[in-house]
Amino acid sequence: MMRRLLPALLLLPALTGCGGDSAGANGKLSVVTAFYPLQFVSERVGGDAVSVSTLTKPGAEPHDVELTARQVGAVADAGVIVYLGGFQPAVDDAVKQNGGDRAFDATTAVETITEQEADDHAEEGDAHTGAAAGADPHVWLDPTRLASIADKLAERLGKADPAHAADFTARAATLRAELTTLDGEFKTGLAECARRELVTSHTAFGYLADRYELTQIGITGIDPETEPSPQRLAGVAAEAREHGTTTIFFETLVSPKVAETIAKEVGAQTAVLDPIEGLTDESADYFSVMRANLTALKLGLECS
Repeated sequence: MMRRLLPALLLLPALTGCGGDSAGANGKLSVVTAFYPLQFVSERVGGDAVSVSTLTKPGAEPHDVELTARQVGAVADAGVIVYLGGFQPAVDDAVKQNGGDRAFDATTAVETITEQEADDHAEEGDAHTGAAAGADPHVWLDPTRLASIADKLAERLGKADPAHAADFTARAATLRAELTTLDGEFKTGLAECARRELVTSHTAFGYLADRYELTQIGITGIDPETEPSPQRLAGVAAEAREHGTTTIFFETLVSPKVAETIAKEVGAQTAVLDPIEGLTDESADYFSVMRANLTALKLGLECS
């Protein structure tokens, strides 16, 4: 269950003085990000002109993040706050109380899978949509959408620091080119597969599935802590058997027990598919994890 910050804690920065000083202690533009993918984009686009911090510790599950008084103060003092509206309630609250016009909501930069799309799939009797439990926030799993976020973030950083606006734009263009290459690798790698049904423990891969013409069958919903009902488990097992599923995918930051239960039921194996909500390996980055995901998908779906 997600817990929100106490109103008194959120008001702390207002009581101690108004924030919004755009420069950090080193004179660089201070950018506070909500969690890893937004940290990654901010660092790549901002380069050496920005000082980037994140509100979600490495290896922590970001959905349920709770902010300390110090973190709320960092939001109040940031030059730019980069977050994903609706994904982390505690961050949403801190931004609402202290963000003002310094907040950049990444959801405004891309077309998102919406509640209406989830309803449309439900009316069709389709439990496979990435938005099965509501709007899917995992936009960064589609490299083309992440590129759009980078472009819009460059514009926002340029407004906060006009002297480096051209640099931000150039770095976003470089990142877009790299993401386009990654997108091509996924398209090629997943073009010919024995199966296109993607059975996942956490319904986090709707954007990836939509982009590469896969069908996601999620055991749980958008919130990975949701316990699936016995009926849902039986339904997923039946679909897995119907499609000849040989791999059930689970993610890195939550327990694999549910995926293992389904795998045992249908005689399948399990494998990691990382939604890249947070890194557990300091040597990894967005690109290396996405390419590891591609390798796992090609093996699990038997792609040629």
